[in-house]
Amino acid sequence: MTLTVPQTDPFWLQNASVPAALLIPSPPAEASQTWEGLVLVDILIQNGRIAQIIPATHQSSSEPCLDLARKQVWSCFVDLHTHLDKGHIWNRTPNPDSTFTKALEMARKDSQSYWQAEDLYRRMEFALKCSYAHGTRAIRTHLDVLPNRVEVSWEVFQTLRQEWADRITLQAVPLAGLDYFMGTEGEQVADLVAEAGGILGGVAWMNPEVAQQIDRMMDLACDRNLPLDFHVDENNDPTSITLQYIAEAALKRSFPQQIVCGHACSLAVQSPEVANLTIDRVKEAGIGIVSLPMCNLYLQDRQTGRTPRWRGVTLVHELKQKGVPVALASDNCRDPFHGFGDHDGLEVFSQSAKIAHLDQPYGDWPKAVTTTPAALMGLPHPSRLEVGAPADLVIFKARNYSELLSRPQHDRLVLRNGRAIDTTLPDYSELDDLGV
Repeated sequence: MTLTVPQTDPFWLQNASVPAALLIPSPPAEASQTWEGLVLVDILIQNGRIAQIIPATHQSSSEPCLDLARKQVWSCFVDLHTHLDKGHIWNRTPNPDSTFTKALEMARKDSQSYWQAEDLYRRMEFALKCSYAHGTRAIRTHLDVLPNRVEVSWEVFQTLRQEWADRITLQAVPLAGLDYFMGTEGEQVADLVAEAGGILGGVAWMNPEVAQQIDRMMDLACDRNLPLDFHVDENNDPTSITLQYIAEAALKRSFPQQIVCGHACSLAVQSPEVANLTIDRVKEAGIGIVSLPMCNLYLQDRQTGRTPRWRGVTLVHELKQKGVPVALASDNCRDPFHGFGDHDGLEVFSQSAKIAHLDQPYGDWPKAVTTTPAALMGLPHPSRLEVGAPADLVIFKARNYSELLSRPQHDRLVLRNGRAIDTTLPDYSELDDLGV
């Protein structure tokens, strides 16, 4: 059955199942709720916004209606951690053994050979087309800091941010080891980020100077009034505790901006005492954590001829139970770090639910790909179902979580400002002449 949204204004979405966690304020007491936490409501769309949310009435209305018959409605996705500049290079520069070390080497090789403005623009735009068609409304991407090419990546990013401003909100973070920022070149990158309205960040790794490097990053950020976004502890080494260093540094200076830390894989292989200490510090410092289950499942504990022993996922349950904001994101797509992916927020949620056991109950985990990353990005509209919010919605034919997560939901309907968009995905052949 094809779903057709009324072309009139206003109109109702009737008998919609929505995750209770995405409803603000809390679901009406009269609304029917399933054991999975899906609430049955009617949603009035007017002037591109949500005008009313009421318990499902099952009655006819004077306004045009689309009866969803319990099909699910979510707010649009927010992808907090991506690498758009690396995306879709797998076919021309694959990772021969799919290890992290080889991924670094192959990504560097590809960047040195191909990353000119047109190549970057077309691959990044391809990713945006995929994201938009799947129902994503905001993305934060990390951009590699490359010798003599920093300005090119940021110029391409700024061009795309402007061209896509009415469809996807874009943010960018520089990606380099923290040692890079100790010198004048790092300060110049921080200035570039500030001028471009970006977020300062980099890769934190254990070394004798890591504390000084973190302090330097916070100095640079404070001087320019910038938030911070770090890659941390993307390994299975229990002695890797850069997340703890960052939290303690933020507490020491009462860092005033939002800090987000991605990966934090080693937290899962540390003793309960060390992990709990870190989580407590992270909570106290107000740091948000973004987990990348698909990419880390692909990379971590990979050894040729040996079955992996762990999933590479951080302690998402323990973090959230302590009140730490936890988001889930797509990370790398079709590049040497992750040979798969399609910039789909539902795939992120679906795979994460299975990898990290986010089911039974699903609870408020739908917020991890919508509301929570929107808040960590500081977006004006937090991607939730709320009267007055833009009617940026994704409608799935699935009526419960088992149906939702058992199929790809390629027949979803995406509304932006209350109007259905074209959800046709770009064809891979668009990039054939780039060799990818």
